[in-house]
Amino acid sequence: MNKQFLLFLAIFGFLTLSIAQKKKLTLEEIWGGEFRTEYMDVLRSMKDGKQYTILNFNRSPRSSSLDKYDYESLEKVETIVASSNEIPFFTSYTFSEDESKIVLATEVEPIFRRSRLGIYYVYDVASKSVTKVSDIKIQEPLLSPDGTKVAYVLENNLFIFDVASQTTQQVTQDGNKGTIINGVTDWVYEEEFAFVRAFEWNSDGTKIAFLRFDETNVPHFSMDIYGQNLYPYQYEFKYPKAGEENSKVTLHMLDVASGNISDVNLGDAYYIPRIKWMNSPDHLSVQTINRHQNHLKLHSIDAKNNTVSLLLEEKDKAYVDIDDDLTFLSDDSFIWTSEMDGYNHLYLHKKDGKLKTQITKGLWEVTSYYGYDQSNDKIYYQSVENGSINRDVYSISTSGKDKKRLSNKTGTNSAAFSADYTYYINTFSNATTPYEFTLHRVAKGKRMKDFNEDNELISKGRLIKDNSALLNKLEGYDIVPKEFSTININGNDLNMWMMKPKDFDPNKKYPLLMFQYSGPGSQQVANRWLGSNDYWHEMLASEGYIVVCVDGRGTGYKGRDFKKVTYLNLVKYETEDQIAAAKKLSELPYVDENRTGIWGWSFGGHMSTNCLLKGNDTFEMAIAVAPVTSWRFYDTIYTERFLRTPQENPEGYDNESPFNYPELLKGKYLLVHGSGDDNVHVQNTMRMIEALVQANKPFDWAIYPDKNHGIYGGNTRLHLFTKMTNFIKENL
Repeated sequence: MNKQFLLFLAIFGFLTLSIAQKKKLTLEEIWGGEFRTEYMDVLRSMKDGKQYTILNFNRSPRSSSLDKYDYESLEKVETIVASSNEIPFFTSYTFSEDESKIVLATEVEPIFRRSRLGIYYVYDVASKSVTKVSDIKIQEPLLSPDGTKVAYVLENNLFIFDVASQTTQQVTQDGNKGTIINGVTDWVYEEEFAFVRAFEWNSDGTKIAFLRFDETNVPHFSMDIYGQNLYPYQYEFKYPKAGEENSKVTLHMLDVASGNISDVNLGDAYYIPRIKWMNSPDHLSVQTINRHQNHLKLHSIDAKNNTVSLLLEEKDKAYVDIDDDLTFLSDDSFIWTSEMDGYNHLYLHKKDGKLKTQITKGLWEVTSYYGYDQSNDKIYYQSVENGSINRDVYSISTSGKDKKRLSNKTGTNSAAFSADYTYYINTFSNATTPYEFTLHRVAKGKRMKDFNEDNELISKGRLIKDNSALLNKLEGYDIVPKEFSTININGNDLNMWMMKPKDFDPNKKYPLLMFQYSGPGSQQVANRWLGSNDYWHEMLASEGYIVVCVDGRGTGYKGRDFKKVTYLNLVKYETEDQIAAAKKLSELPYVDENRTGIWGWSFGGHMSTNCLLKGNDTFEMAIAVAPVTSWRFYDTIYTERFLRTPQENPEGYDNESPFNYPELLKGKYLLVHGSGDDNVHVQNTMRMIEALVQANKPFDWAIYPDKNHGIYGGNTRLHLFTKMTNFIKENL
């Protein structure tokens, strides 16, 4: 064999190896959107159940369109409305009940997590005409059922706009920033009860029920906004910290024709987390709950005279969760979810509130309720019956019989049903499959069937959209699958995933980085596609780290007792579980017990801080992003749900507050916060810093000016994760 040929083989082999070598993920790619997944945006079924709408966006030229598709063919039927010279670029849409009108949102700007201001237009589907609701940015516009009017909130007052005459009626007069709010929620309701619009039309458009918030005595919070000008300014809003006074919330009824407003007396109601009209235009349901949030009541209001009757009440030794699953059937009997048997399940109640039957049963939880097909007596829901890290879609009758598993792939399945429950679009992903959207048909009372192009029933569903292009792109990168398992800690089998380096060698020693959130009812160990943080974890794994996530006690979908064991001692047991898990993982022959780190954001930042301090013999490093450092600084509704008030339970607040024991710090600590965080205030980090300074403990920290709890915008996330990556490389 001659030298030239040997040289050729060597060069060819080197080139082949180079070509085959996988690329490593970079921070610039992760936070530049290189691995963004495709979705079906804002999909809604039309009332006929045969077609659905999707909001589509084009980047160049920048435009938006509301398009109608046919379920059977998956073909686009028409563009209902598109942005143009007359209709500005719109980012959301809402139909009237009769689908004759559509509210389009433009020039939207955020207030807090869910609240928005915007310029809104009403589009008439038949005439194709468009009408601007207000020249001033407003909140929460909602069409009346017949599409003739729009109710909305402006500067804390409720207004009604008549579309035909283009005239506006101001309904309430007393709205004022910092004192009275009509028709939308205050900060703490928005954040913790997860809704903003606090008014509802009845079914015939003759009445509007609305909430009024008197936040006069709620302490105000202020934060400096640095901005771009010569002087910063203070942004102030009402924020009730644990144990402080909340808004006084009352329920009122507007008679639309006369403009008269009447009061509804709910007795000793403290919080009013939900209002919902029944099918009858004269009956409103109202949920109230006490300050401890362990005694929930469902009321029925007769709107003709505002009389109140109690339908049901639910009590718990810890707390009762609020959800949006309440559904009234045609006779105003209703479906309700509850943890009363130890797991979250569906129940059917008679019109008078008496329990008729428990619909679902078992040592598993219903995780989403999709709706009820009355003509076929079928309820559709999602649950974790196939393992707490998975989600499947099921149907069942109201008697609790004829249960069918409708989804057919293991992972995370969710459903968007057509209005008549003939079809549904399944969204599926798992840890190795990015989101795919498939069309399915629901056969009468039988297992869900799907159809091919010849309309023959087959088993997999017709593919609408997937992320195969993303999957193909990732083939060229150094990606490892999550390994799912359980780890027995403190007598509980805890869900866990692990990422190992691509070239993992069990004879080597690797540093261990743990990630967690750990908040009540949360879940991080789930069989679903990667999020941005997961790509970062993949990058770290490719650089020689073992990354692990463990869902400890207090997290969700494993029953009431597992979730609520942390009641009155928030973060205590969760911290113990992470420390014990780290110790057990350090016993693995391929884990370097002297290089163990942990990181988390928000609740997870509190956890990582506590683990570094209380587990100072176990953890060598921690990163805390936007952490709570004392629950005394956090809001009433969330904190008191789990701890009661500081006046009642001071030990529950202070025993787990890390700035009360800064002297325990031994390892490397990075503390990060956004100065404009309206949720977990930067006060938490500043108090932690002061405690560490006075204890003469070294640490690293970063403040991102004017950034909120998400710490994003421009290059912010790239900068943050670059800093975190460098900190890990230097200290782990």
